[in-house]
Amino acid sequence: MGISERKTREREERERRIVLAARTIAEREGWASVTIRRLADEIEFSQPVLYSHFQNRDEIVGAVALEGFGELAAVLRVAIQPSSTPKQLVEDVATAYLDFAFARPAMYEAMFVLPTGLRFARSDTPAQLREGFGAMATVIAPFSKDVDTATETFWAALHGLAQLERHGRIRPAFRAHRITLIMQMVSGQSR
Repeated sequence: MGISERKTREREERERRIVLAARTIAEREGWASVTIRRLADEIEFSQPVLYSHFQNRDEIVGAVALEGFGELAAVLRVAIQPSSTPKQLVEDVATAYLDFAFARPAMYEAMFVLPTGLRFARSDTPAQLREGFGAMATVIAPFSKDVDTATETFWAALHGLAQLERHGRIRPAFRAHRITLIMQMVSGQSR
């Protein structure tokens, strides 16, 4: 292994340590506790070393969010079982999405609430973001001719439910019923 390859590997390892430390602190104490100074202390690097990897805290949050989008995409893909009916797939993906939001609150906040610079629906949208959207689009496609807009609406409904429940604005005991209602709206089925 050459010097250049070793330096690249060491740089990538430092970045992984920074992102992991940010995730760990955020899950344990919340994002307000994640500062450049705190991260530098946590991983025993100087602040200038952190700034050589990330320009600011928002870039670190963005790196955490990017990991989260990859994890969410994987969770949604697992929820898509070939043996399920199209309506069941909508419910399964909705359930998986909400379960993810509640199991990883700091990650979810990095992905959808905090500033990151990550953008959807552009030519430079990272693959992790496109994959999660694609998983949702897969289950929406049987019910809509405008799959992108319908998927955005499905996603917005799930995000709204996640945020409202996370902040105590709606009753958690009715989550499963809300998911059924979303499936009925998506599928055009009424009860």
